Amino acid sequence: MRTVTKRILVFAGLLAAPSLTDSHVRLIPVAEAGSKPDPRLHLLEQFFRRRECPAQDLAADFILAADTNRLDWRLLPSIAVVESGGGKNAHKNNLFGWDSCRQGFPSLRAGIHVVARRLGKSRLYRNKETTEILRTYNSVRADYPQLVKSLMRKLGPAVPEAATD
Repeated sequence: MRTVTKRILVFAGLLAAPSLTDSHVRLIPVAEAGSKPDPRLHLLEQFFRRRECPAQDLAADFILAADTNRLDWRLLPSIAVVESGGGKNAHKNNLFGWDSCRQGFPSLRAGIHVVARRLGKSRLYRNKETTEILRTYNSVRADYPQLVKSLMRKLGPAVPEAATD
């Protein structure tokens, strides 16, 4: 299993509920005593910061949602950048253009977890490779899988090396 703090995992079930608002839970990525920080968090924060994305403050949620739903940790942030500029153009708290932007979410955080759960568990998406997930996600743009996967590569490796002291 990927390295995720136990504190964050405790909230995973709660955060996945679509009715949650930001006031219910504040996710704070805190490494356990003696453990090394998750290198993905730093990579994702840098990725969003370089692009001046409002989603930067939700980096831990993206990682938690991906891990909880067995998705590549780079998939959701990359879709968010393509669809809304990482939150710059999000409508109705929908970072992902989910449902052609018709669906809104109670918060950005809730949207991350709802979309991750659907990509990980829905019959339309589960057990598919990334390219197939992306073809299903946006079947209109032929270049969509390549566009998102290009951002995924820029974000970092699928399994980054652990942070060193």
